[in-house]
Amino acid sequence: MAVPALSLAVPGVATAQDAPAAMAPSPGPDRAFLPADLFHLQGVTDPQISPDGSQIVYVRSSADIMSDRDVPSLWLVDAASGAQRPLVAGKGAHFSPQWSPDGKRIAYVSSDGEGSPQLHVLWLASGADVAVTGLPDSPGSIAWSPDGRTIAYTMRVPGKPMELGSQPKGKPEGAKWAEPLEVIDQVTYRHDGGGYVKPGYRHIFVVSADGGAPRQLTFGDFNDGGPLSWSADGRTLVFSANRHADWQRDFNNSEVYALDIASGAIRALTTRQGPDEGAVLSPDGKRIAYLGVDDHNVSYQPMQLYVMNADGSGIKALTPGLDRSIDTVSWAGNGALYVSYDDHAQKLVARVGLDGAMTTVVRGVVPGAHFDRPYTGGEFSVSASGKVAYTGGGDQSPADLWVTSGGKSHGAGQGRALTALNATWMQGKALAPVRKLAVTAPDGRAIDAWLVTPPGAKPGQRFPTILEIHGGPNTAYSDGFSTDYQLYAAHGYAVVYCNPRGSTSYGAAFANLIDRDYPGPDYQDLMASVDAAIAEGVADPDNLFVTGGSGGGVLTAWIVGKTDRFRAAASQKPVINWISEALTMDMTPFTSRYWFDKKPWEDPMAYWKRSPLSLVGNVKTPTLVVVGSEDYRTPDSESEQYYAALQIRGVPTALVKVPGASHGGIAARPSQSAAKASAILAWFDKYRTDTATSATPTSGSSQ
Repeated sequence: MAVPALSLAVPGVATAQDAPAAMAPSPGPDRAFLPADLFHLQGVTDPQISPDGSQIVYVRSSADIMSDRDVPSLWLVDAASGAQRPLVAGKGAHFSPQWSPDGKRIAYVSSDGEGSPQLHVLWLASGADVAVTGLPDSPGSIAWSPDGRTIAYTMRVPGKPMELGSQPKGKPEGAKWAEPLEVIDQVTYRHDGGGYVKPGYRHIFVVSADGGAPRQLTFGDFNDGGPLSWSADGRTLVFSANRHADWQRDFNNSEVYALDIASGAIRALTTRQGPDEGAVLSPDGKRIAYLGVDDHNVSYQPMQLYVMNADGSGIKALTPGLDRSIDTVSWAGNGALYVSYDDHAQKLVARVGLDGAMTTVVRGVVPGAHFDRPYTGGEFSVSASGKVAYTGGGDQSPADLWVTSGGKSHGAGQGRALTALNATWMQGKALAPVRKLAVTAPDGRAIDAWLVTPPGAKPGQRFPTILEIHGGPNTAYSDGFSTDYQLYAAHGYAVVYCNPRGSTSYGAAFANLIDRDYPGPDYQDLMASVDAAIAEGVADPDNLFVTGGSGGGVLTAWIVGKTDRFRAAASQKPVINWISEALTMDMTPFTSRYWFDKKPWEDPMAYWKRSPLSLVGNVKTPTLVVVGSEDYRTPDSESEQYYAALQIRGVPTALVKVPGASHGGIAARPSQSAAKASAILAWFDKYRTDTATSATPTSGSSQ
């Protein structure tokens, strides 16, 4: 997004690419992007604009070098001047800010690093801050009542596990016996990043904004979710949940519910088969906007925007012809909705009228945390008048805070960057440029692809080149900032990456070209991107390497079973055997429902023929295997199977396990993110045949 020639901006639409070009960095001994630089990065997340649009509170994501963890803090920014100040930045983690309706207070969640996170309220005028809860678990989905007197939230209510049998009686005093048996009886009994599920269910509570005892509103063996949305009279809460009898197996069938606060009565407002979620009431309480889709058990199904009356009648689809998946919806007044969605590898914010008319307000929304790879993403919020705060940026730094006044009259204002969190120290770095690469698949389809070259690269200069593949597979990369790519380029490698068929943001038909056929035809798209990088005069055809994580790890293992053109590979957190993955991942009903037609025991060969393990007999490429030790999405047993198979065959291999890391959190701690990239580079260095081992930026090279 930082290269003007690649911009998808249209006249009058605010875009993060409109930022002034950074000054060329001054000479210095450490101008290359270094692993230690991961501790310097800061990013903007969760920007929340005040009701009147005058101020924005955001979460600043910063790395703490002592704890090796992201430490979120709250900062307040004046939307007109950009002046900012720390709001809550003391010990612990501070996140999830929400403005009170009058804009005078902010509710947020805060932890001192020792006890459970608690719900706090901060008075802006005086600076007074109080914890209004003393909870055993972290609150979520915070929502102020319209009169500002009450705050609703969700929280897990502890329960008792199933008990079967007991330990022998007569345990002597002081005896040290083993822990009691652990009995598991839930279909989904562990979550990636959360570990094994503790007994209990998530329910809705309300508490006085001034503090006091909370009141539980929902009960039962169901998990109730946010966002929580109040009616104008403060008598009803709207939320989403799957409260069907078979919710554990039919997990993708949530509904929108109305909860009467006085009586606790719950009424379903939607009934279709498929997810209905993200419900928000209009300020006047007359309409509910929500996201949903009819579930047809295909790999990719784009979420659409709907609106209905507050009683559940008059359901109307507002975006039936969009062919993109909407991920967030907010009201601005009673007559307009603001949504975000991905389109051709960019995150957009658009205004949608109740007649379905859509106007793009922002292009170039980018993620503000987890910087390792350039996935699409990012966040926004909108004031009552249509002023939008969002996370924006480009390929040379993580997200900053941006604001635009566009949208109120179906037009768009000029976006402005309000922060430059990394500008000072990054001026001393020579960063790798990112440019668009023209790729055409063998069947004639255009494939979005990008090329990252080492800083200071000269025209006609070839480099060892890494094909890096995104996960999902139904996700998308953008031309955004990536620490992995910067580290690879600083070490002397070019990087080519693309959005092969199956990627999102190009419509349902493109995403479902791999439905019941993954991995499969996406292989040709990936090879075409490598060929294009060679034809561009950048990639050295004798020094090609391949890596990717999750779905990209699957494709990496698939590729080395199909071709020997790569000198080395690194398959990160892959699925190797679809039968074992389907029965050991954290959401066990998913794979056999959405990626296959039958259960593993009903048609094992369908699973086997799409498993990279079926091709291991062809592999000659030295292949590193990388996985988090607490990965429950593509469990570490998948990686261990592949490592064992390669060892049995005598293919050069090694197994790298990232201690304590989940699937989604394999790069969450800066030291581990840097070490993982370093291990991959060290593996590739073993097999590259050119003489250089790192790029050495010169004082004249540009960003």
